[in-house]
Amino acid sequence: MNTSRPLALGALTVLGMTPPDIVSLAAECGYDYAGLRLLPATPGGIAHPLMHDRKMLDETLARIRDTGVGIFDLEIVRIDAQFDSKAMLPFLETGAELGAQCILVAGDDPDLGRFSDNFAAFCDAAAPFGLKPNLEFMPWTRVPDLGTALEILAAIDRDNAGLLIDAIHFGRSASRLDDLGRIPARWLQYAQICDAPVQTPPTTEEIIRAAREERLLPGDGGLPLAELFRRLPRALPLCVEVPNSALGSDAERARRALAATRTCSRKTSNRQPLRRHEA
Repeated sequence: MNTSRPLALGALTVLGMTPPDIVSLAAECGYDYAGLRLLPATPGGIAHPLMHDRKMLDETLARIRDTGVGIFDLEIVRIDAQFDSKAMLPFLETGAELGAQCILVAGDDPDLGRFSDNFAAFCDAAAPFGLKPNLEFMPWTRVPDLGTALEILAAIDRDNAGLLIDAIHFGRSASRLDDLGRIPARWLQYAQICDAPVQTPPTTEEIIRAAREERLLPGDGGLPLAELFRRLPRALPLCVEVPNSALGSDAERARRALAATRTCSRKTSNRQPLRRHEA
């Protein structure tokens, strides 16, 4: 890692805040971007559907203009057996209006062939809006690890498709550091950083809870952050994602997470990146 890479305040870090206030807080702390959750991660979960709230959307756009902080990624598109990319048009239109770059996508369909078809269709739908869907593997989803995600991306072969690597999911899945070198550079559009204890929780329920509520500041845990990020492009944008109420208020948590990420970056900036596949 190095200190010049763009940094975004992840929506999950400050999920209780409204989009306009997330943008303002990102600016106050010194982030380059912010991320927003327009669709819930779980039924009834926290989200701010700006595609159906014109007043809040306008206020968010005003904060973007006033602060200069852009929107990097939007969450969270969960592709299951009933997914219809045509129904995502309002989401995509709003994402384009916000100037977002990437969309976080999760795989919930047990039929990976059908998932791949729907993911490809979503990438096609997003392309006219300049948006890049990024597939995030998570141990409890139907795309549980890096290897599975790579197979899907190779199968769909879409120019705007990406692979999202979250440090905690990488560390707690059957993913290998050596496989990072075979990821085509065009698939790497951003990554998520945090830390966690080296010991993986014993149950799926505990893994999920820790990922959503108990992440640690970069450098405070046992994830192989240096080894992971030196294998990724030096200028790859990072989404700072550290949900943990024990780390203080939303504002304090955002500031501490940014400071820890910068410290972690400085400590590893003198490492030479490994060569990677460019195709």
